Amino acid sequence: MNPFSSGTRLRDMIRAIRACKTAAEERAVVRKECAAIRAAINENDQDYRHRNLAKLMFIHMLGYPTHFGQMECLKLIASPGFPEKRIGYLGLMLLLDERQEVLMLVTNSVKQDLNHTNQYIVGLALCALGNICSAEMARDLAPEVERLLQFRDPNIRKKAALCSIRIIKKVPDLAENFINPVAALLKEKHHGVLITGIQLCTDLCKVSPEALEYFRKKCTDGLVRTLRDLVNSPYAPEYDIAGITDPFLHIRLLKLLRVLGQGDADASDAMNDILAQVATKTESNKNAGNAILYECVETIMSIEDNGGLRVLAINILGRFLSNRDNNIRYVALNMLMRAITVDAQAVQRHRSTILECVKDSDASIRKRALELVYLLVNESNAGNFVKDEVWHALVVVISNASDLHGYTVRALFRALQTTAEQESLVRVAVWCIGEYGDLLVNNAGMLNVEDPITVTESDAVDVVESAIKRHASDLTTKSMALIALLKLSSRFPSCSGRIKDIVVQHKGSLVLELQQRSLEFNSIIEKHQNIRSALVERMPVLDEASFGGRRASSLPNTVSTSNGTAVKLPNGVAKPSAAPLVDLLDLSDDVPAPSSSGGDFLQDLLGVDLAPATQSGTSQAPKAGTDVLLDLLSIGSNPAQDNSVSTPDILSSAQDHKPAIASLDVLAAPSLTQASSSTASNMMDLLDGFTPAPPKPANNGPAYPSIVAFESSSLRLTFNFSKQPGNPQTTTISGTFTNLSSNVFTDFVFQAAVPKFLQLHLDPASGNSLPASGNGTITQSLKVTNSQHGKKPLVMRLRIAYKVDGKDVLEEGQINNFPRDL
Repeated sequence: MNPFSSGTRLRDMIRAIRACKTAAEERAVVRKECAAIRAAINENDQDYRHRNLAKLMFIHMLGYPTHFGQMECLKLIASPGFPEKRIGYLGLMLLLDERQEVLMLVTNSVKQDLNHTNQYIVGLALCALGNICSAEMARDLAPEVERLLQFRDPNIRKKAALCSIRIIKKVPDLAENFINPVAALLKEKHHGVLITGIQLCTDLCKVSPEALEYFRKKCTDGLVRTLRDLVNSPYAPEYDIAGITDPFLHIRLLKLLRVLGQGDADASDAMNDILAQVATKTESNKNAGNAILYECVETIMSIEDNGGLRVLAINILGRFLSNRDNNIRYVALNMLMRAITVDAQAVQRHRSTILECVKDSDASIRKRALELVYLLVNESNAGNFVKDEVWHALVVVISNASDLHGYTVRALFRALQTTAEQESLVRVAVWCIGEYGDLLVNNAGMLNVEDPITVTESDAVDVVESAIKRHASDLTTKSMALIALLKLSSRFPSCSGRIKDIVVQHKGSLVLELQQRSLEFNSIIEKHQNIRSALVERMPVLDEASFGGRRASSLPNTVSTSNGTAVKLPNGVAKPSAAPLVDLLDLSDDVPAPSSSGGDFLQDLLGVDLAPATQSGTSQAPKAGTDVLLDLLSIGSNPAQDNSVSTPDILSSAQDHKPAIASLDVLAAPSLTQASSSTASNMMDLLDGFTPAPPKPANNGPAYPSIVAFESSSLRLTFNFSKQPGNPQTTTISGTFTNLSSNVFTDFVFQAAVPKFLQLHLDPASGNSLPASGNGTITQSLKVTNSQHGKKPLVMRLRIAYKVDGKDVLEEGQINNFPRDL
């Protein structure tokens, strides 16, 4: 026999396709087989029509086009024999759908088969109609399907109920015709018919208010009785799954009761007792039992109020949270989020279990648990004692969310106006106002969900001042507030005088830390305006990975005491007060200071090498006569000490051989003293403030050739370089932008990025409009500090954005041709 003739058996074709080693071979086999089937269709081959259609269905499942065989389905359906009709209806369901126009031709054949004397042919027609029935077919065949709901055979009644579900979904107007027949199905003893009848009843209630009201009045008691019999039924092997009789019927009944009880007190009262039985009698050690319990909980939460039942349901969800199955915990958290709006007190009892879910390894469970914890927090359980690492982490998150800085500072400003009792809230709010106070005043970065807010510069200063004057504010909060005021003095020039008066008030403070800050900050405001803007510029984005590593290496749950013991401190418990010296230097942070081999914890804490360096570059231990604390505070000096010991200086003058001044970081210890490489003669007098800064020397640095940093068909960027004498690491770059095209560039923005060993500061550009044809330029100043000077050259990526005739243009490039000695 020809392997590709119409008489080829289905199994031979499948064997030939599976023997193909490549996709091309498979396509060749399918092409030849389809050609043979087309030839048989053209010849009207009736002997192998059913076999050809079976092959077409397999080819269709492989993804190849089989539209040319659709009419063969109709011919087989019109055949008198059951085998031909079975293949025809199967092909009809696979090869066609309700959108095919050819489906209209089969309506008459389906109607005849629905009235056939052979119940198996009736079943074929019902099955096909339930799968591909269109709205037109539903209207034409609904009477036959309605009649078959009372057929003598239970399998036909089951198929008719499933077909009815499709009909009422396609044509909801026909729902009223099925109300009375469905009510009879709810009294069935056959579980298959009963399940489909319940599902049909549920769908009728959803599409027809009349059906819902009818079933509430006529069928609620009968459904409750059916569920009670099912719960109390003895062992039935044909329906038993994991020791539970027909859990599928359980779930269908609970879903229908949920629909009937929602919004109706009488129906809810009628099903309260049986729901309590289901909740208490169902075993929860098997998945089938958990499925029933979950549906029972959802039904209890949906029907009308019953306090006792809802507490029982929430307790079931609490047990679900202790289950090892991630799916069960996930659905329990979802349901608890809905339950908290109904009975928040009952959910609060499971708070400890919910908090354990926050530590789960599954990210989706952690996310849902965090959302639930957010809903659980209220005025009665928020507390005022939060570990430092918590608000530290919040500041890190805020600094990384650059798009939300404006929203964050406004939200914290509102919260601080509402209540100032939360110490951690005050700290984070003060930090944000100091960093992003200009965004607060200018309403920058407004979101659609925000209401407009009017905040003046004076209002922002008022909030920070109130944080300093709060009796409950501790040293850390007041120190952070002083730093915030220093930063606002640069951001709000109009309030600089008022801020100076506030800072000076602490010049005579008995707390040395506040006194020192007051003196230093007052000197910055009065005498060092030339470096103030660089000193108080915004903090760079804090590295979340580094912060996480620091937390991992710390001991967040213990605090060491003077006698060497460790006390566990869970979140929500205040830390004990430390020794006076520890309080002075703010050593009460949860992160312990690392111990060095010399045992000088003060030296290790500040990260300052106070020991004199030998010629070989190795450091020696400090001499016995050296008073580290006196030397740190510059109150006196030991003449026997080596002159190489540096005194801390918060300001680097023009004579210091140090990089550009970094912005103040209030997440470190409140002491702002830092090591400097200046000689001992530059000591500061903390009681008199700073001496005036010496005049800057003339710029006699080496000359560097200018370079064309970037050039395209429409734009040229030229860099000129200069350096300050004695500071080889820092380079000042002057960039000049020239428009080479004949169009004016508007909304001109220049951005640059450098590797981690470089620090970049961009000054504002001279304008944002670039004239055409080189008739004008835009200049912008950059300052780059190379921490690897002499080892690594400068490198920079740039991005230039502008608009031409209202259209956005973006140009990018990388600069690698910097002079080698920059």
